[in-house]
Amino acid sequence: MTVSAKHILIEGYTADQILAFTNAELDRFIFVGEPIVFCVGSAEILGQFERTKDTLVLELAQIDRGGEGVLPALGALAARFAKREGLGFLEWRVHAINCAKPNLKLRRFLEKRGFEIKQIAKSGECYHRIEALKKLTAY
Repeated sequence: MTVSAKHILIEGYTADQILAFTNAELDRFIFVGEPIVFCVGSAEILGQFERTKDTLVLELAQIDRGGEGVLPALGALAARFAKREGLGFLEWRVHAINCAKPNLKLRRFLEKRGFEIKQIAKSGECYHRIEALKKLTAY
């Protein structure tokens, strides 16, 4: 059975359920100004999320386990949320550069989708990609 991004739960919620949260609820649990640990499918992720004037920033520091479409699921939800909020861009910062146990599959996935290693102010070196929502590609 193939698992699609539509069927992966995020902290036990579907994407539609998360999108039904109020902005106040999202601010209390997701946009907290510091890293959070959360589960997407079978993966445990350490990440931080930020809204700027026109961009949703997804900064992922650590991804343990997973592999069944975790990033596509997160990307699809992020794109839907950003569009709902009138944001024009998704900015990805994935810290998979200097891991003690590098995930080569993740690196190939990121590189195949156009992520580049860059030095980002306040974030350091990471795989980076900015996607315009009009041109957003599926993961």
